[in-house]
Amino acid sequence: MLRLGGIAAIALLTACGGGTVQETVEDVSRTAAKAVINTAVERQFPQLNASMVTDCIIDNATLSEVATISLDVATSPKPETIALVSEIANRPGTVACFTEKGTALLAK
Repeated sequence: MLRLGGIAAIALLTACGGGTVQETVEDVSRTAAKAVINTAVERQFPQLNASMVTDCIIDNATLSEVATISLDVATSPKPETIALVSEIANRPGTVACFTEKGTALLAK
């Protein structure tokens, strides 16, 4: 009986907290992807505010793209990752974000 109650409690907690777990996974992926993109931007464009550029790119990436980028967090970004980040950077929404930030992107 105790075992069944424990299983029911776990099932209930899982059902109630499912959104929180998903959000946490997304947050961890976004944080890791930001680290990867920041590193790439700092290397390629040292004159730019990498954090602001990174925010624009992350905000215009899909969750799947964020997850893909985050895989390079423990290594240097692979050429495929750099290509993906470049593609995201050239999207209209990302370009609009860069434009909105304006000269602040140049402030270090």
